[in-house]
Amino acid sequence: MRLLHFADLHIGVENYGRPDPQTGLSTRLLDFLAAFDELVETAISEGVDAVIFAGDAYKSRNPEQTHQREFATRVMRLVQAGIPVYLLVGNHDLPNMITRANALEIFTTLGVHQVHVGARLGLTVMQTRAGPLQVVGVPWPSVSQWLRRDEYKNMTLDEIDKLLAAGIADHISAVADQLDPALPAVLTAHIAMSDSIVKTRSEQWMTIGRFPKLNRSDLRLDAFDYVALGHHHAFQVLNERPPVLYAGSTQRVDFGEEDDDKGFVLLDLDLAKPRGERVTMDGVRFRPVTARRFVTVEVRPRAEDPMPEVLARIARAPVDGAIVRVLLTLTPAQAAGLDERAIRQALAGAHTVATITKSIERGARARLGTDRRAEELTPAEALALYFDHKQTPPDRKAELLRVARDIIEGAADAG
Repeated sequence: MRLLHFADLHIGVENYGRPDPQTGLSTRLLDFLAAFDELVETAISEGVDAVIFAGDAYKSRNPEQTHQREFATRVMRLVQAGIPVYLLVGNHDLPNMITRANALEIFTTLGVHQVHVGARLGLTVMQTRAGPLQVVGVPWPSVSQWLRRDEYKNMTLDEIDKLLAAGIADHISAVADQLDPALPAVLTAHIAMSDSIVKTRSEQWMTIGRFPKLNRSDLRLDAFDYVALGHHHAFQVLNERPPVLYAGSTQRVDFGEEDDDKGFVLLDLDLAKPRGERVTMDGVRFRPVTARRFVTVEVRPRAEDPMPEVLARIARAPVDGAIVRVLLTLTPAQAAGLDERAIRQALAGAHTVATITKSIERGARARLGTDRRAEELTPAEALALYFDHKQTPPDRKAELLRVARDIIEGAADAG
């Protein structure tokens, strides 16, 4: 049995985009859809038996109709190819009120064949070409729903987080006890794990509210052949036996993910083996997709004219088609000679120039080689020390001091 695991599509993230002249859609929306298309094509060409989506279809809990249409179009392509799909509800798919529908509920309402929506923690048995597959779904916990319980009143937020995590773990264990050990079983959860990597710059602004964190021991790993996680944007392996993986997101969101590969996971289950031996890491493959590159060009020029070094650094960077930021560390003299228009011309092949940031270094004041305090020096003495520090030629120093004394004395007489 071959499965495909992916997560965190976040359709609707359009920062650093521009209108596409042919479709009128944001070029960033097209980036996200193109990655989804690669995934669908791979699922069909590789003969995948089921697709597990671990949550966060959209950026917004109230996605635009265009975003919903594009997501549904690709899900239906999978179903029409005979591939059942499990859609887990993530935090970005949840409404802000428990009485409202979630962003994926339309598939359940319409009774779309072979599309299963995991809106509540529970067991779903999916019928695949290779046989039945047990999927235990753990959607993003609705903290507001849990907080309505009387026993949570007057508790601190940390105490509530711990109780929520314990409650989720108990639910997972209870459902795990219902599994048929003769059939393959997958746990999919949109959740934060205590030992996972968080891409803080890109994820903090996309994560809403507080949330509990689970430990690996909370997942009842003895009951599952594979654990498909969503929520964190970096691909990562948390456990190898059984494999516990975050698929990561399918497109980069910002410069915090500049060096991350983006894609999805393909895995093979050997149905002839017993539970606990059906999936090994040899049968788990991360498949990258074509993701828009984010490129940082960082330059600290040495010459007084910064432009040759800045332009040479840009020429060496892979900026074509990328979202680019330029970070410059300059002296005040270099900043005065900076030609930003020439920099933008050099970046003409970039998809977007996110920013050109100039950090001006102010040199530390040099000591003038005297133990006397500044207020103890006359203006002429201070000026003489300054000329000594700047290594002014003696004849030039004498001439400047003569002029300075005339000005100082003239000012005193006028006073």
